[in-house]
Amino acid sequence: MEEGTKTKKTLFVGGIGDDVDEMVILDAFSTFGDVIEVQLPSAATNQSQQTGAKHRGFAFVTYSSAGDAQDAIDNMDLNELRGRVLKVNLARPLKGQMQLTGNRPVWESEEWLQRYAKPLAESGGVQARKKEKSDEQSEPPEMGDGEDENAMQE
Repeated sequence: MEEGTKTKKTLFVGGIGDDVDEMVILDAFSTFGDVIEVQLPSAATNQSQQTGAKHRGFAFVTYSSAGDAQDAIDNMDLNELRGRVLKVNLARPLKGQMQLTGNRPVWESEEWLQRYAKPLAESGGVQARKKEKSDEQSEPPEMGDGEDENAMQE
């Protein structure tokens, strides 16, 4: 499925209360069409930041057709769900590929590696230095213009 097609079928639902789970969202939004997926991002990304909240207060609802998604926007935007006013609109794709990695280094991305990384033999890394060192040792030292190696010790 194309990324542009998927985003026109996926809704961002903001303002969700803590007592709402995926089943509540599915029940509320399935009246407008065939819901393919409901995503409710969890609140804690690591163990040290755990709070009492189960989710981050928003969800993504994906429909099988763009028309169903538009019907849900028209009917659910600024509507209440369990005492909270919802903000419903089309989900926008992430602005850049780098946001998908979160806090990970850019060189962990395959795209970055393919674009910027050189093969090891060309990178000047350890293997290339070992090769240069072995090349220097195999070549006889050049003595030029009759000067000897200890000319600096005058």
